Amino acid sequence: MSNKVHVKTGDTVMVINGKDRGKTGKVLQVSPSEGKVIVEGINVVKKHVKPRRMGEPGGIIEAESALYADKVQLVCPKCGKATRVGRVIDDKGNKVRVCKKCSAHFE
Repeated sequence: MSNKVHVKTGDTVMVINGKDRGKTGKVLQVSPSEGKVIVEGINVVKKHVKPRRMGEPGGIIEAESALYADKVQLVCPKCGKATRVGRVIDDKGNKVRVCKKCSAHFE
């Protein structure tokens, strides 16, 4: 398993595969070791929670579950399309992510 993931926390992504295909959301958490991401409002599951302290309520809550990072594509801020990520070196010598469709920078 590769330890590199093409998305970062805070990126807007679109799901390209599975039950939530076509939905967009913001990346809340990235786990490079597992190759998974947690996206806001995507892959919502119901969890049964026990009360841990006195007076704390238990019950069934809905929470976002992790999904594989290769099931999401970055949404370009300029053209608004889901796209692959390219990397180029800018004039300052930094490596930046760019849209493969319109060459806009993501940062």
